[in-house]
Amino acid sequence: MAVTINRSGILDTVQDLGRYGYRALGINPGGVMDRSAVRIINVLLGNEENSAVLEMHFPAAILIFETETLFAVGGADLGAELDGSPVPNWRVTKAPTGAELRFRKKSLGNRTYLAIRGGFEIKPWLGSASTNLFANAGGFHGRALRAGDVVNSGASDAPVGSYPAAGPGIIPGYRSSPTIRVTAAPESDLLTAQSANALFTSEFNIGSGSNRMGFRLEGPRLKLLAETELVSSAVNFGTVQLLPDGNPVVLMADAQTAGGYPRIANVIAADLPVAAQLGPGDTVRFTEISPEEAVAASRRFERDLCFLRMGIKLGRH
Repeated sequence: MAVTINRSGILDTVQDLGRYGYRALGINPGGVMDRSAVRIINVLLGNEENSAVLEMHFPAAILIFETETLFAVGGADLGAELDGSPVPNWRVTKAPTGAELRFRKKSLGNRTYLAIRGGFEIKPWLGSASTNLFANAGGFHGRALRAGDVVNSGASDAPVGSYPAAGPGIIPGYRSSPTIRVTAAPESDLLTAQSANALFTSEFNIGSGSNRMGFRLEGPRLKLLAETELVSSAVNFGTVQLLPDGNPVVLMADAQTAGGYPRIANVIAADLPVAAQLGPGDTVRFTEISPEEAVAASRRFERDLCFLRMGIKLGRH
C-alpha cells in the first residue's frame, strides 16, 4: 500500500510519538503535537500506538491512495472528504484504489492526523520515525512532504473485522478557548503575588509567532519578585516559561531540552492534546491542580484507551 502526495500542504510531516533517550545529546523527543489523537486512531486500526502517521496543518495536502487502504483521521476537524464524500474523524474508513483525500475547511483545531493500517513505512532515525526539521533527519528524508512524494505503508497481520469508531468519552475536549490544567513548577514562587493571581485569572491570546517549538502567549505582563539569573535547567513539552518581556511561552513538541527562563507552570499530560490544537487567534486560561489530580487525569485516559483497545480486539474475533 502507498499514499501519494498529489498537492502539498502548508506543513505536512511524518511523525510518531517521539524520539526518547537522547536529551543528554541535546536532541529533543519531538514527535506529534497531539499524542492522544494519534494513539486513538492507531488503536482503531489495530496498529501499534507508536506507528508513524502524517501530521497536517490547514491548508493540508491532497492525498491519493494508490491501493485499497483502511485509514483513520483524528485530531483537528479539517473537513476531510474522500472522493467528495465527508469522512468523519475517529472512525476507520476504507479507501478504494485511486481515491482522493482532501481537507476542505478548518472547523476546530489546527493539526489533523492520518493513520493507515500497518502504519507508514519509514526508516527510523535514533529509534523514531518522527521528522526533525532542524536536523534534517528522520521522517521522510528529514523534511516536510512535497507534491509527488510516495509514502509506503507497513504490513499488518491483525484481523480486520468491522470498522470501529471511538466514542465521545475518549476524544479530547478541543476548544478554541479552553481552560488548561497546570501544576506548579520549580520557579512558580518567583512570581509576584499579583502576577501569580493574573496567571490563573486572566485570558491569554496565542500569538502569531507560535509554532511546534512553543506558543507565545499575549496578555497581562507577569513580573518576578526580583531580577534573577538562572542556570539552564531541563524543560519539557508543556513547560510554561516566563520570557524577559513578561509574556509566558508554553513549550511544545519541538522545544529545546533545556532553558534558562523561569519555569512557572507545567501543563498536565492529559491536557496537552487540547493545548496542542490551539493556534494564533485562539485564547487560553489556566487553572492549577495538584500533581495527584494530574496523575489521576492521565490514568483516566489510559483506562479509556485500554477499554477501546479491548473492545476492538473482541470485535475482530
